[in-house]
Amino acid sequence: MTRALMLQGTGSDVGKTVLVAGFCRLAANHGLRVRPFKPQNMSNNAAVADDGGEIGRAQWLQALACRTPASVHMNPVLLKPQSETGSQIVVQGKVAGHARGRDYQQLKPKLLAAVLESFAIVSAEADLVLVEGAGSPGEINLRAGDIANMGFATAAKVPVVLVGDIDRGGVIASLVGTHTILPDEDRAMIVGYLINKFRGDVSLFDDGISAIAKFTGWPCLGVIPWLAPAARLPAEDSVALERLVQTTAGGLKIAVPMLSRIANFDDFDPLKAEPGVNLVFVRPDERLPEDARLVILPGSKSTIADLADFRRQGWDRDLLAHHRRGGHIIGICGGYQMLGRQVSDPHGLEGGESVAIGLGLLDIETELAPEKTVRNIDARSAEHDVALSGYEIHLGMSRGNDCARPMTILDGRPDGAISTDGLVSGTYLHGLFDSDIYRERLLAGFGVSGGAGSHRGEVDAALDAIAADLDRLVGFDRLMQAASPIGH
Repeated sequence: MTRALMLQGTGSDVGKTVLVAGFCRLAANHGLRVRPFKPQNMSNNAAVADDGGEIGRAQWLQALACRTPASVHMNPVLLKPQSETGSQIVVQGKVAGHARGRDYQQLKPKLLAAVLESFAIVSAEADLVLVEGAGSPGEINLRAGDIANMGFATAAKVPVVLVGDIDRGGVIASLVGTHTILPDEDRAMIVGYLINKFRGDVSLFDDGISAIAKFTGWPCLGVIPWLAPAARLPAEDSVALERLVQTTAGGLKIAVPMLSRIANFDDFDPLKAEPGVNLVFVRPDERLPEDARLVILPGSKSTIADLADFRRQGWDRDLLAHHRRGGHIIGICGGYQMLGRQVSDPHGLEGGESVAIGLGLLDIETELAPEKTVRNIDARSAEHDVALSGYEIHLGMSRGNDCARPMTILDGRPDGAISTDGLVSGTYLHGLFDSDIYRERLLAGFGVSGGAGSHRGEVDAALDAIAADLDRLVGFDRLMQAASPIGH
């Protein structure tokens, strides 16, 4: 009999993703067939599922925690923001259209059928399904047609544990306030709560637990401190990126401009973990550091819009000066497209300008096309002749003279480009830096010894450490007691 439990938060960024991943690994370590599920995710950090199609990177991580292949059904609705008001909509792994916020609210009820279908598919092969909510059930203005929180929980009859983040303050008010404003049907789904990111002596919160019980009647299932191993896991979205400035004071400085629609920035996690690397995320209104020896342009959900923003920040002048000083530049996916002479969008796929002049550091031109390339891939570095693995998620094709010097070989075909002076290169391959040997060769070119070891091994070890902490702080038995047979 399959059991299920949903974690919802009193707000965004309360730590649900890490907790679900940790509980997934805890259940897997107890021999259960456990699966993650998130009805609706909003993130430009996407992954390619093993059965093809896009899902949120967080659900890919949670599948890894379960030691099971990732499926598009683990995240049936993925919203990828393209502007301040609109998003691309991916349903069961494939692009289903675009919608502005208000239009999407009207579309949500139609997506519930796909969500429940995917939940049934995931549940059919599991002993336990751990579901992650999005945002907060307290957003009662969005309750009509909701598929992300209580709308899903009530439709699928999945009990809910509410997660409160004590580090941001007001956790008692957040929990009690959520209890107060929820309608009776939604309130009845909550079987308890977790306090997350606690610092200091847990006994000092005893009176807080008593107060929450007085107002809500909910039991506390655990008080969880800051989980140090979580820092070694990929961040879900750009909320976490806002807190990153640099890793270490010394070492090889690598600068990454924070594009307004930055995508798949977990590409840089392996570099961030290197002890000899000082990875700097350059915020808007900051200059690209003159002492950076390598600048990496990240992926983007909207290449043309981010190219315009890049110029507004003055980063184009900084980048050209960096190149004149002999600095190296790498572009990943959208960042690769921006490095060329021109990016054209004849089909209006990004919803803005149809043609944009590129940064001109690679002799290539890119034309965006309606059919999106989405696939996991085996690859090689053309420069270092070492094996790579990763994935492609992009629109369009790039062509030009510099493509005669490919940066990577993807499934036997040339990909990317290298400039004639060898200082500028680009590729469509995400996951480039995950290869330990490629990272070692890249850093050696700057006179730095790679010492971080296996990045994937570090992630796996972090998941085991978090699972052990959750077993001690909450307990496997309490987790299973909170879960209920599906449909009951």
